[in-house]
Amino acid sequence: MVVPGSVLGLLLPLVLWADRSAGIGFRFASYIDNYMVLQKEPAGAVIWGFGMPGATVTVTLCQGQETIMRKVTSVKAHSNTWMVVLDPMKPGGPFEVMAQQTLGRMNSTLRVHDVLFGDVWLCSGQSNMQMTVSQIFNATRELSNTAAYQSVHILSVSLVQSEQELQDLAALDLQWSEPTSENLGHGNFTYMSAVCWLFGRYLYDTLQYPIGLISSSWGGTPIEAWSSGRSLKACGVPKEGFIPYDSVTGPREHSVLWNAMIHPLSNMTLKGVIWYQGESNVNYNRNLYNCMFPALIDDWRQTFHHGSQGQTKRFFPFGFVQISSEKSTNTSDDRFPQIRWHQTADFGYVPNQKMPNTFMAVAMDLCDRDSPFGSIHPRDKQTVAYRLHLGARAVAYGEKKLTFQGPLPEKIELLAHKGLLNLTYYQQIQVQRQDNKVFEISCCSDHHCKWLPAPMDTFSTQTLTLNIDSCHETVVALRYAWTTWPCEYKQCPLYYPSSILPAPPFIAFITDQVPGHQSNVAK
Repeated sequence: MVVPGSVLGLLLPLVLWADRSAGIGFRFASYIDNYMVLQKEPAGAVIWGFGMPGATVTVTLCQGQETIMRKVTSVKAHSNTWMVVLDPMKPGGPFEVMAQQTLGRMNSTLRVHDVLFGDVWLCSGQSNMQMTVSQIFNATRELSNTAAYQSVHILSVSLVQSEQELQDLAALDLQWSEPTSENLGHGNFTYMSAVCWLFGRYLYDTLQYPIGLISSSWGGTPIEAWSSGRSLKACGVPKEGFIPYDSVTGPREHSVLWNAMIHPLSNMTLKGVIWYQGESNVNYNRNLYNCMFPALIDDWRQTFHHGSQGQTKRFFPFGFVQISSEKSTNTSDDRFPQIRWHQTADFGYVPNQKMPNTFMAVAMDLCDRDSPFGSIHPRDKQTVAYRLHLGARAVAYGEKKLTFQGPLPEKIELLAHKGLLNLTYYQQIQVQRQDNKVFEISCCSDHHCKWLPAPMDTFSTQTLTLNIDSCHETVVALRYAWTTWPCEYKQCPLYYPSSILPAPPFIAFITDQVPGHQSNVAK
């Protein structure tokens, strides 16, 4: 059963598809249309659709009057689908893709025009990914800034859920389009994703070739809805569980959005994915997120690699936003920092051994207490997208010597006899302000522990000393920025110098109390 996000959102695209089909039962897949962006070299783009069983389908790529390539296949009887993999193409365009179905004397032709080759990125998650450009800071200026980005094309998937994996999308809110102020600022949480658009725009500034952006997100949704049954089973996620309604306002059933809004895209050749989700798991299966998120990434990678006939890389780049802040009256609440930590599979940084080829944008310092959409929806999506694109440039595009994440300590040295804790960072640090509460130590005696502030004492370009005189017992752990709202807007204590990259939150356990003991936190 397919349940549409809205009746109109389901019916209108189906009417358009029917009109586009030149022969009975012969059509492209839903998202293959005018103005689409196909993945460039070294991968081959996949073109597929539906036809009459046994028919021959010839796919031709043309530029003007010139035929660039021709591929021939047949319609599979069991699925009524056909598929070809184009030869790798250099970035550019426009091109025309023509598909011709032949069965006996029957002959049908489909065409799509203004096709570009470039990098295709899928953007998914919940409401912070769904927010449109009209909802962010400087919206009017951002909406008018499209003329230079006409090679960044956008597509938005309709809000649809399904109990079974769908072969093709049931509906689209926005077919492949060039960016305009209307489709970028269509409405509140109603296509097109601001983070997705801004990420693509920053990439285009660097790459200077076409970018295709696909937005498939739904506000108020837990990770379970975006995960296949396979990945949830691998993490031992209970099939039935109590879900608090205050955090999960969208579809909550397992796999229903994976089935309807992600799986139908899996034949597509992708460059990578960006993801912004986690708030809806603060109160739901929070302790399983450190398994569910890496499992989702691996499962998406496997499915897209297989669906694209091996053209999408098996370990394609996957970027994500570490959740921001929400104004809470409970200052001791550690649910948000726990999710932030679990988003890294409890390493505190990415890439790591459980999450290879990933990158992260820290957003805990982008808090927005006056957001008209609630403090959980901060309006500064420009900085989020900028930090994400730095990660993409380093991880997805291999840009050397590019710093894309804030500083983490690589060594923690306990000097108990001096009442000090020395932190050595693997990169330079900039202490923006000295804070007496942002670092905390776990002080234990007789199996009873409490967290105490560890004020910042002295610092240099790569070291920081904390005062631990408040603990008269045993120091067993250290944590940084372990609160829902660790600082005001862009005012966290530690950053990478001359950049806007904040030090991410971390927790480290000190297992040995020998003076001068070293505890490794990050690599």
